[in-house]
Amino acid sequence: MQDDPRTLVSTDWLAAHLKDPDLRVLDASWYLPTDGRDPKAEYAEAHIPGARFFDIDEISDQRSDLPHMVPPVEKFMSRMRAMGVGDGHQIVVYDGSGLMSAARVWWLFRLMGHNDVAVLDGGFPKWRAENRPIEDMPPIVRDRHIVVRFQNQMVRDVTQVSQAAKLGNTEIIDARSPARFQGEAEEPRPGLRAGHIPGSKNVFFQSLLNGDGTMKDEADLRAAFEAAGVDLSKPAITTCGSGVTAAVLSLALTILGKDDHALYDGSWSEWGQFPTLPIATGDG
Repeated sequence: MQDDPRTLVSTDWLAAHLKDPDLRVLDASWYLPTDGRDPKAEYAEAHIPGARFFDIDEISDQRSDLPHMVPPVEKFMSRMRAMGVGDGHQIVVYDGSGLMSAARVWWLFRLMGHNDVAVLDGGFPKWRAENRPIEDMPPIVRDRHIVVRFQNQMVRDVTQVSQAAKLGNTEIIDARSPARFQGEAEEPRPGLRAGHIPGSKNVFFQSLLNGDGTMKDEADLRAAFEAAGVDLSKPAITTCGSGVTAAVLSLALTILGKDDHALYDGSWSEWGQFPTLPIATGDG
């Protein structure tokens, strides 16, 4: 895969640009409650030099009962200023899984109107496997002004997704595992029904990745969507458990040159809790 500072860059690319004055590296590691990992503690122990920790749960809309929903614009701006991340910066986001939660922060920056942002292909595991430099000290941060131009078309709420499911004119693509999609595995969050949005297609986010956590090439990405019955000529909505791995699908669609897609922020954490919303089980 070619380096593209607006979607995905390699560890080689990041190593070559690490000392650029306008580069900002963000550690956006986040794990499911069932993973038993502490991303903040792991960041404090070791991170890519100069990286700031981006807390997906804290930089969110905490007025919502749903996990890590898109933060209010003012909150996003104030947190980024405090982290010294702003206008004119090239941002590279990575995580401790390889490629999972970093895509959510990539999508969030794009939602806020910042396109000079890329995910590190293979993330921290690949960086460490290649014996590249790490440090345990947080960087010295200077305030940086940031302007937000919110891109409304990139996000969907439950009403819009419900309408799209009824009309059938949009591909709803679910990034969860096949067992969760089919309703055969329990959800990691208590109180949610099992199954999927009627009419949605299942593209497990890990099916888009190679064994080392890097993104597959364009031909294989296209093949994965087509194998799931996704019509790439239609507009799309990506969804998952809580709006994190859905962004891996959004990243893949962007790499394929598709721009008419949005992310369902509430995802199954929202849909699965409302008894009035229809659900399907099995392969759909």
